[in-house]
Formats: sequence, C-alpha cells, structure tokens
Amino acid sequence: MRKHERRTEKLKNIKTSGIRCLFELSQNMTDLVNLGIGEPDFSPPKHVTEAAILALNEGKTHYSPSNGIPELREAIAEKYSREYRVSYAPDNEILVTVGATEAVAIALMALVNPGDDVLLPDPGFVCYKPAVLLAGGNPVPIPMKLKDGFKPDFETVTSLITDRSRVIIINSPNNPTGSVMTYDELKTLGKIAVENDLIVISDEVYEKITYDQTKHYCFATFPDQRERTIVVNSFSKTYAMTGLRVGYALGPKELISSMTLAQQFVVASVNSPAQYAATAALEGDQKFIANMVSEFDIRRRLICNGLNETKGFRCNLPEGAFYVFPNIEDFETKSLDFSQFLAKEARVVTTPGSAFGRQGEGFLRLSYSTSSENINEALHRIEQATQKLRI
Repeated sequence: MRKHERRTEKLKNIKTSGIRCLFELSQNMTDLVNLGIGEPDFSPPKHVTEAAILALNEGKTHYSPSNGIPELREAIAEKYSREYRVSYAPDNEILVTVGATEAVAIALMALVNPGDDVLLPDPGFVCYKPAVLLAGGNPVPIPMKLKDGFKPDFETVTSLITDRSRVIIINSPNNPTGSVMTYDELKTLGKIAVENDLIVISDEVYEKITYDQTKHYCFATFPDQRERTIVVNSFSKTYAMTGLRVGYALGPKELISSMTLAQQFVVASVNSPAQYAATAALEGDQKFIANMVSEFDIRRRLICNGLNETKGFRCNLPEGAFYVFPNIEDFETKSLDFSQFLAKEARVVTTPGSAFGRQGEGFLRLSYSTSSENINEALHRIEQATQKLRI
C-alpha cells in the first residue's frame, strides 16, 4: 500500500505562525504579561451582547442565508453610504463572513488561478501568504521598509508586476507596523492597479483605530476602484468582538457572487446570533469606539516612550491599529530568538517581526491592547532583562 503523506504539497510550503510558536512557548509559563495578542481588551458594548442574547432567546439559532442576514447586510450598506458615500447593493454586493480572515481567504479562492501572482505587504498580516498558497497562487511580497514609513515604494511595486499578476492586497492601517497610507499614496496605488488590471483586496479592519489627525480612506472610493476592489472589514477590532467571528466583504456583484459560492461550501453561513449582535453594533451608539481609541492612544504613547527609553530599542509612534513595531537590530539577534528570550527571562510575550515577512526581521510587534498597568510592568521587566545583554 502506498504510504500517504501527512501533508499536501500546499501545506508543506506553509510554516507554523510565529505568533503560534510564542503562544505555545508561553503555555506552561506563569506570571506572564502578554503583549502578543492582537485583540482589544475591552468587552463589546452592552447593546451588542444583549442583541446576541435576545437572538438566542428568540430561537434565532438556525442557518442564515449564505451571504448573511438581510438586516446586517442592509446595515453595512447604510454604513458605507453614510461614512464613505459609496453605494453597495445589500442583496448581491455584500457578503457576511466568519471574520475578515475568511473574507480574504475566499476572495483569493474566487480570484486566483494556479500560478497567478498575488502582491502582498511585507511586513504584513500573517494569514495573507498562507491564504495565497492555499488558493494556488504565488505570493509576491512588496518590501515595506522603515525608511519609507513601512509603506510601499511605488517604483518597487511596479517592478514586481508581471503578466502573471492578478491581485494586490493592501492593509491600511497596517498590522503589524501601525502605518496608515495617505490619500495621495492610496490614489497612486490605485492608478497602478488600473494600469495593470489588478484586482485589489483592501483589508480595512482597523479603519476606526487611527490617532491624532490621521485619516483612513476607503479604497473603493478612489477613481475607477469600486469595480475592481473587494473591501474587507470586520467587527472584531472596532467593537471588540473578536470571538464572535463576524466580518464582511463588499465589492461588485460578479466578484461577491463568486465569493458567496465558495462560502456555501466552506462554512455554509455565519453564526446567526453573532450576526444580530453585529447588526446592533452598527445601529447602536458609537461612543464606545471613540472611548476605546482614546484609551489606546494613551497606551500607544506610554509603550513607545518606554521602549525608546530602554537601551537597544528604537520605536516610531504608530499612526493606527494597536501595535508598536520597534527596531531591535542593536541587540544583534534574530527576532524569534529575542522574543523567546523576553518570554523566558522577562515573562513578557511579544511577536517576532519575522512572523510578518522577511522585512520584519530586526523588529518586534508589541500590542498595547492591554492595560497601562500591564504595559508599565512589561516595560520594567524588559528593561531588567535586557540589561543582561551586551549591546
């Protein structure tokens, strides 16, 4: 009998996430301060949780339409009309998904043929490259460097495009760097997409988490972009609903219909009570968001200032999301090794920059989605531990 391999060729090319490695390392440790987690430490607004409870009590626990309950799709359409003045038809241009991660994955399933090139940010969210590989595509990293504010160099982007290029993924505000692309930068990127007939997957899950005068722009609102862009968003970050797993995609009906077909055979439909909670999130009071972002802003400055006062770290103040991405090159060690050192010696969990791509080497991602008390304790521990290192 033929010996069967445990993994397919696709999976052999996918490595365990660097985030998961640190998570597993820390499982048997006590007294940890976790700066590795990528979720708000807030609870959803009360009206959101009450909507989920009401849905359960009313027996709304059955399959929903594959593209999501009508009430939620209508609320999403109203949000984009109100906030961005862009119109989407709830019936065939909006798809409710199991978080933004599934939205990206099935978008790639719907768009990518074997051998197609997909341009993606580096550093970038850990799920992009594996999702491209599982869709049969070829990931083409766009190097984003510190000297450019971790934003794409447009000459480099153009040089990476070939006749095999099919899709480009953008993420602003960016995970892990916290960079936010300006209006002019997004407009230039849009022009490149049009000139090279690229479909754009715009991951905008951190749209509401920006600081100072920094503004987020929906990519579909730029000239000639609506008909070639899939906007991906989520309730996870904006409303602290990570565990409820509700995301969505918006785009032209031809693309959304292909994604809906994939959705039918991947998850069938999204958790029904969670969809009613998401509807309540959009339709209810939005003060929660401003209060959460205000608290993140305090923590952002606290952790950035603290790291810059610690020998060996160089940290820029991020413009969005809830991560700092300090440079650790002065320690002359790989980012994974340094994260492991901090976990063992300081009892502080961080994420190695290498988990986010080749350009992430020499950096760490630290999340400030935890209390100021925890951040102060982590900074103290890091300072104490790194004093043992000669730099």
